[in-house]
Amino acid sequence: MPDAHSSDAVDPFETRLAAGLRDAGNAFETDRAALAATGELKGRRRLLRRRNAAVMGGAAGIALVGIGGALLLPSGNGRTTQNSTGSATTPAATSAAAPAPVSGDALTRTLEHLLANGKFGKFSKVETRGTDEGPAPYVQLVYDDGKGASAISLGLGRIQPGGDDARQVTTCPGKAFTHYDACGTSKLADGSVVMVLQGYEYPDRRVDTKWWNAELVTPQGQHVSVSEWNAAAEKDAPISRPQPPLSAAQLRKLAASTAWRKAIDAIPQDTTTPAAPPSASGTATALAITPTLKALLPKGLTVSESGADDDPEFGYLVVDDGKGRSLVQINVQPDMSNVEGDLFGSGAEVLSDGTKVAEHQGPGEKGGTGVVMWTVDTIRPDGRRVVVSAFNSGAQDTAATRKTPVLTMKQLREIALSPKWR
Repeated sequence: MPDAHSSDAVDPFETRLAAGLRDAGNAFETDRAALAATGELKGRRRLLRRRNAAVMGGAAGIALVGIGGALLLPSGNGRTTQNSTGSATTPAATSAAAPAPVSGDALTRTLEHLLANGKFGKFSKVETRGTDEGPAPYVQLVYDDGKGASAISLGLGRIQPGGDDARQVTTCPGKAFTHYDACGTSKLADGSVVMVLQGYEYPDRRVDTKWWNAELVTPQGQHVSVSEWNAAAEKDAPISRPQPPLSAAQLRKLAASTAWRKAIDAIPQDTTTPAAPPSASGTATALAITPTLKALLPKGLTVSESGADDDPEFGYLVVDDGKGRSLVQINVQPDMSNVEGDLFGSGAEVLSDGTKVAEHQGPGEKGGTGVVMWTVDTIRPDGRRVVVSAFNSGAQDTAATRKTPVLTMKQLREIALSPKWR
């Protein structure tokens, strides 16, 4: 991802989403070139959302004792804001159904106020977009509290409350896919859910740039994403301080400021976007992937980590038979007939019921020393694809913990072909 503070930086939504899509490949292994033809599996995208959930941007700060919720206005008179044409508007002239726009300058002033809170604070490299300038308002800047520069990012938007996206963005990622020091999800008194993750910008830890992130979703669907780094830029900048300036509690409090919710209410509604469909994981007919995978494992395995029980398409387990940890993961995807030719060539095995089966054994691709990946990929005549893989390590990017995966190819095949996936 390019430096968020460079002169040619693009929309942070597009930047972080693009980076997330690239990181998706790091978060979930593809079988071989054939499997790459599917793009990225939905289950992988769910995990990347949790790793790079701040597709809108993020924010951070310091010393948040006594912070209020007032939104600072750029005019300084407490009464006017600037709309996209530069003309002044007043709250009295704005209907309750259409709150007055909040300019990028107003968002920046508020963030700077909350960060410094009356103490020393030096700000530079500010980039911002108000609610009247386009979708996904944001502020990006560099903040120095006297202890070293820190990149700060704030993003605001809306999300379907109670849906899969809201759940995923506030759920801590599995350590089998994302390395972090701490993560926790809590519920505020007003019903908002907030996740605070203290992790690293680079999943493989090739550089120890720390990325701390808070994701807050209110019951009304207001989404606040704040991030901080211990460097002056997200990537390609030297580490300038041991830790980002905010503690986890301070980051959580900054995300919970009511000022951001008022700004989100001022974002114009997109009337061209259709209503989100009901949550697939919330329907009575959705199959719980991880619990089903667990039920299909052979006896005698100890489970040390597992995926979300209500994800309808992706599941994983980290298991141990006493000889070392092994990651097992599965995707169950309906309606994949359109890529069947890319995934299953003329040499694929075809069973009597028309199900096609492809088996692969090869080295891992995410840098783990000695890691191998064994995969059985299947597709039913109705287009339902079930692909299950096992590794000889508890994570794809860490060294092998055993000679071979915990499951044999025969056992992987039995899991993939189980009638329970129907």
